[in-house]
Amino acid sequence: MKARVSLYVRALMLLLALAVAVGCSKAPNDAQLTSDIQTRLNADSGLQGKQLSVQSSNGTVTLSGTVDNENQRQAAARYAASAEGVKQVVNNLQVAPPVASVEPPPVEEVKPRAYAAPAPKPRVRKRTLPSDTSSNASTYTPPVTTVAPVSATTTTYTPPPPQKVTIPTGTTLAVRLVDPIDSETNQQGQTFRATLDSPLAVEGDVAIPAGYDVQGHIIELKSAGKFAGQSVVALQLDRISVNGKYYNIQTDQYRRQGSSRGKNTAAKVGTGAGIGAIIGAIAGGGKGAAIGAAAGGGLGGGVQAATKGQQIKLPSETVLNFMLQAPLTVVATAKTPDEGRPRLERPTDSNPNQ
Repeated sequence: MKARVSLYVRALMLLLALAVAVGCSKAPNDAQLTSDIQTRLNADSGLQGKQLSVQSSNGTVTLSGTVDNENQRQAAARYAASAEGVKQVVNNLQVAPPVASVEPPPVEEVKPRAYAAPAPKPRVRKRTLPSDTSSNASTYTPPVTTVAPVSATTTTYTPPPPQKVTIPTGTTLAVRLVDPIDSETNQQGQTFRATLDSPLAVEGDVAIPAGYDVQGHIIELKSAGKFAGQSVVALQLDRISVNGKYYNIQTDQYRRQGSSRGKNTAAKVGTGAGIGAIIGAIAGGGKGAAIGAAAGGGLGGGVQAATKGQQIKLPSETVLNFMLQAPLTVVATAKTPDEGRPRLERPTDSNPNQ
């Protein structure tokens, strides 16, 4: 009986020892670990008052915030690593740059100035002129006062720098042709001149007045053929000159296409062949009809060859509209291109009655 009781006591003590061992070996949770490390950091006099953040996840501790130097950064990492249950420390602490101390300028000692008594004014002696025996009147000569020149301060006026504005994409540019364009005589790639027909404005304020020179080029040109084909003219603007400075511009294409006469040509050629066949049949039967048809076809083709498709002609002073495809930044000006040019005055008749 005593042996059985002794066995039960030993088993109970073994269970208690295992429970204590398991309780001691259980790692603290993340909240306890974070609180423990935060307490250790706050206990350090160099880390007190710092906005340091501690995060714990499954034994991995992450430190973040700002410290004054590298020593404080390493000390915080050691505090975190020494806590029970920490497996890894991620040190994201940043060292703040040193703040340069600004010393106040030295105060200049103001020494009292010695008082100097004003110099005594020279005494002016009155000179008595001898009296004129012939007259009792006396002549008085006023003193001459010399005024020292006053130095004037000249103020130089500096004009404000020129203001740049940006004309947005989608703005319409209306230009007036200077050089005429003809699909029959001009060539692809040839440049042409024009002038700005209406001012360019940004939010109601004029950035470029009308009248400035604009340059473009012909990007596509086709002349209508004798029997078939359509005339095509495609233009694009390249740059604008404002107050002697060129600005590159990107616009869409102005495209114009003439009417074609291909179907009309075929109809006229067919009609000529039919007329020739009828003439040949009257003249000599089947063989004559074949010969007449060939002759009539040639006649119809010759008549059509004398006319061409519609050509495109854009005379000078024609107004064309383009649209900006990219923003245009310029120096805004209110000066028109005609300002500063000499004007010829009409002579006036000296004698209007003649």
